Amino acid sequence: MAGYDMDIKSYKKDFDYSYTLGAFPTFELIEAKASEIVEVFCSASFTDYQKLEKKCREKGVKLSVNDKVINKLSDKGNVYVVGVFKKYLQELDNSLPHVVLVNPSDMGNLGTIIRTAAGFNIMDIAIIEPAADIFNPKTVRASMGSVFRTRQKRFSSFDDYLKYVCTDEQGKSSINPVIQRLDDRIGQENGGDLSNREIFTFMLNGERPLTINDCPKPKLYSLVFGNEATGLPDEFLNYGTSIIIPQTEYVDSLNLTIAAGIGMYVFSQKKA
Repeated sequence: MAGYDMDIKSYKKDFDYSYTLGAFPTFELIEAKASEIVEVFCSASFTDYQKLEKKCREKGVKLSVNDKVINKLSDKGNVYVVGVFKKYLQELDNSLPHVVLVNPSDMGNLGTIIRTAAGFNIMDIAIIEPAADIFNPKTVRASMGSVFRTRQKRFSSFDDYLKYVCTDEQGKSSINPVIQRLDDRIGQENGGDLSNREIFTFMLNGERPLTINDCPKPKLYSLVFGNEATGLPDEFLNYGTSIIIPQTEYVDSLNLTIAAGIGMYVFSQKKA
C-alpha cells in the first residue's frame, strides 16, 4: 500500500484500510499500532508538527504534509492530522473479562463504549453481527483511538461467541458450572472441563438488580448488552444471570452507552 497517497479514497466498509481523523486518535494509532500504519498525513497549518514528526520518527512511520489528502478524507474543517492504517484481525484474551455487544448499530455508540471499556480496563470486546463497522473512521474517532488499545473480535452469533470462550486450547469447555442452562447447551458437548467465566446479560426484565453494594464478584465474566433500539431478546434470559439497572418510572430505558458504562464501572470496582 506504500506510495498510493493520492489514490486513498473516502472510506468504504469493503476497503482493506481505514484512517483516523484528528490528532489525538492518530497519536493513539502511532503509539499502539505503528506496524499497521501506511502513512500519516498532516496539514501545513498543524501547530504541533514537531511532536508528531518526533513520534513518527521514533516508531518508523512515514509522515507527509498533505492538505489535499486531509481535505479529501475529512468532511470537517478542524481535522489537521489523518493516519491511514491497514485493517487487522485480533483474538480476545479469554483469561480476562469481556464486554459483549449484540448487534450495536450506531458507530458513535460503538466507539464510545470501546473508549469507556478502556477507561475501566476491560480491554476485550466481542461484537455480535450484524453490527456497526468498528473500523469506520466515525467509530475510530468516537473511541478517541481506544480502538487501537483494546482487542475486538466479531462473531456471527452469540452462540459462536460462547463456543469461542467456552473452549480451551485442548478443545474442552471452560464455562462456570453455575450457568446450568448454558452448561447443558455448550459445555457438555465440548468436554465439561469447567472454570470460572460467568455471563451477565443486561435487560429491562432482568432478574437481579445491579447495585454498588450487591454486585456479583466473579473473577472472570462477560457483560452482555443489546441493540440501542431493542435491547436483548427474551431468549437471553436463558444465559447466565440477567441484570437490571434500577431506574425511575420517568424513563423507559437508559441509553446503551450509559447502561454499558454503569455496568462496566460497577463490575470493575468489585474484587472477588
